[in-house]
Amino acid sequence: MATKKIKTGVQFRAAEIIERNDEDRTVSLAFSSEEPVERSFGMEILDHSSGAIDLDFIGSGRAPLLVDHDTSDPVGVVENVNLDDVSRVARASVRFGKSARASEIFTDVSDGIRTNVSVGYRINQMERTGDDEGRDVFTVSDWSPMEISIVSVPADTTVGVGRSDEFETRVIEEETDMTEEVRAVETVEPKVAEAPRVDMEALTRKAREAESTRVAEIMALGAAKNMRDKAVQSIQDGLSVEQFRGVVIDALPVAQPLEVGEPDISPKEERQFSFLRAINASATGDWRSAGYEREVSDEIAKLSGREAKGFYAPGSAWGQRNIIAGTNADGGFLKGTDHLGGEFIEALRGRLVVAGLGARMMSGLKGDISIPKISAGAAAAFVGEGSAVAEQNQTFAAVTLAPKTLGAFTDISRKLSAQSSPDAEAIVRDDLLNAVAAKLEDVTIEGDGSNEPTGITKTSGIGSVAMGTNGAAPNWASVVNLVKECEVDNALMTDNLAFLTNPKVKAKLSSTAKGSGDSVMIMESPWDSLYGYPVGITTHVPGDLTKGSTSGSCSAMIFGDFSQLIMGFWGSADILVDPYTGGSAGNTRVIVMQDVDVAVRHAQSFAACLDYTTT
Repeated sequence: MATKKIKTGVQFRAAEIIERNDEDRTVSLAFSSEEPVERSFGMEILDHSSGAIDLDFIGSGRAPLLVDHDTSDPVGVVENVNLDDVSRVARASVRFGKSARASEIFTDVSDGIRTNVSVGYRINQMERTGDDEGRDVFTVSDWSPMEISIVSVPADTTVGVGRSDEFETRVIEEETDMTEEVRAVETVEPKVAEAPRVDMEALTRKAREAESTRVAEIMALGAAKNMRDKAVQSIQDGLSVEQFRGVVIDALPVAQPLEVGEPDISPKEERQFSFLRAINASATGDWRSAGYEREVSDEIAKLSGREAKGFYAPGSAWGQRNIIAGTNADGGFLKGTDHLGGEFIEALRGRLVVAGLGARMMSGLKGDISIPKISAGAAAAFVGEGSAVAEQNQTFAAVTLAPKTLGAFTDISRKLSAQSSPDAEAIVRDDLLNAVAAKLEDVTIEGDGSNEPTGITKTSGIGSVAMGTNGAAPNWASVVNLVKECEVDNALMTDNLAFLTNPKVKAKLSSTAKGSGDSVMIMESPWDSLYGYPVGITTHVPGDLTKGSTSGSCSAMIFGDFSQLIMGFWGSADILVDPYTGGSAGNTRVIVMQDVDVAVRHAQSFAACLDYTTT
């Protein structure tokens, strides 16, 4: 026998999904057979006798299930393999993980969107066993499966696409007189295309790092909310960080912020953070006088996993005021030593009330959020003796949040930046914050525009109370019916129940009798409750709606369980300083961007009337 060496590398072959088990998130497949495949070096046949396949790694329970043979994109694990000696086919069972990425791919597989599978394997030894119409036929007598992939398009096995990590394979030739043809096979090494190396050590390391991150984030959130036991159980159950957030939300007795994405800053350190100092440093690029501000920004970036476009300011630096101040166009009134900066006249803005009604605040988010929920529960029924109980299944759905960028900017004059009193810092800071907060409240109520979150009134499935073809003045029956719309759906789950409307509706309710000839008004002193529930009043509730011939003057009123409203925040406010746009006048433009989203957990928890007339 003569021997020679041919460069091969990791090969890929198309495989076949046989069946899946949605409950266990497993898929059974046949990943290889003795079907001849054309390669650049000849026709390749994989020997499927028991001693030819090295199943040590692929059957170890550690072999990865990848996407498109990308070692940085694992979505599961190969649980077990077996070799069918009769049909000469190798089969495997793979299990998908519970991460968002794994769930996405498994859903595509279940829906028949991703139907192609490929196996990556390494050839250890093969021998030339004949020829087929002028092409050498090689039987692989020793080979090692390395991974199985869910692929969009299977590797083109007819041209041997997908080689990587070239290495020499020992080939045993037939006994021969070494004709010129055989010598050519020995001396010519085919050129092959390179593909990513299947680095199992790197793959294992990345998997460990991802698992460590998952465990750390779940434990941090559990510790912050005094739910360590739930955190430990969720880790054991394989829940993702996003799924654990849903567990925490359901367990909270009242609306509380889920925040773990900012550094722990003491009250004394809060006072040290200077918003204007950070702005000046960012504008000049010189952070020597703003070292503390730079340190806080860097720590927030580290915790959130997102680099700032300018710098991050901690939430505590924004203050806690409900009505936020505005700034003068050029800061001229703020310079000098005898002005009353503390008496600055604030901009007139709508009251921010939604958060106070019990909305759930989720801060410090990183990836997209998907919170599973049961949209329809199982129903029980009586049966006769000897009769079988009918199967009852829940219907599952998910509430999703994805970051949407909300921004605002203001211009600070050179004199304001250099000569203003300490009150100017709060004025600049608060005006920007209030602009962002006011817009967020507005879209929380009726957002539906381009790139906006979907607000309460635009959420599909909420209850509806209509007054008439062209709208009508509010009456007592409409108030009662708003509550009824939620009660009949068993959607009032907590004590965070309230009405939300604007001042025009409040005035109309306060001057409209409950019944004909009645001296009792629908809304009476102290004008902060209605039908036994609190009332929030803000101009952010629309008063410019159209119904029939009543154009642009109808108002809305909402009733609901505001604990079922989620407001998500990704990281801290990102402050970008632009010293160039207004550079000729010495102005500095400060832009604030905050990634946010809004979602309603149960649409049935809200009802709205959108056609109140108030004139």
